[in-house]
Amino acid sequence: MIRLFLAAAALAFASPALAQLPQESAPKADSGVAPATIVATSQPPLLDPENILYLDLSTGGRVAILLRPQAAPNHVERIKTLVRRGFYDGIVFHRVIDGFMAQTGDPKGTGEGGSDLPDLKAEFNDLPHVRGAVSMARTQDPNSANSQFFIMFQPLLRLDRTYTVFGRVFSGMQWVDAIERGEPPANPSRILQASIAADNKAPPAFPAPKAGADPVAEEAAKLMQQAQPANNQPPKNQPPKK
Repeated sequence: MIRLFLAAAALAFASPALAQLPQESAPKADSGVAPATIVATSQPPLLDPENILYLDLSTGGRVAILLRPQAAPNHVERIKTLVRRGFYDGIVFHRVIDGFMAQTGDPKGTGEGGSDLPDLKAEFNDLPHVRGAVSMARTQDPNSANSQFFIMFQPLLRLDRTYTVFGRVFSGMQWVDAIERGEPPANPSRILQASIAADNKAPPAFPAPKAGADPVAEEAAKLMQQAQPANNQPPKNQPPKK
């Protein structure tokens, strides 16, 4: 599983859940890793439809991401290529950590898969890992990004210049916030369709939104569960019967 490998200080960012960071496949044995290139990006981005990525999510709406070819040209080109192949359609968010990020892009749904294209050389740049930033997952090898990427829920600037940011959400972040949490989630959210704005693909039919949670009913259910007789519970240190 590809994990974001950070210094111990970074793991204390917010909560114990953040001790595990974005992942992909097992590290590759490569002794000749070329040093990553830092790319300066001083010019503001243009709203070119060729550089807008749409993710239509099962959470109920369309997410619009501004791609930044000035900062990460090869990564942006890879995303566009895979999107136009239909590679991301139907793929789940397999690793989602509350307060940190949502990771997707693995056709296996396990964090160990990728595309049939070669891995990319790192394009670390000055775009920060702030809320809505879209960045490429990789192994310990900085030149191992392939198809998996993650979207930040909250800033974690210690990732800057360590993972390649190639875009940022500018519309529809509420649909990202609604992605099911878990490692992996019990009922993972999906990318129903990914497209480039210039291709003018209409969004698919979205599932009906979930009804709002009833806090009174949730509390009552917890109290009822706690009130169940002890003999209805599985024995300690033994798995529940099927």
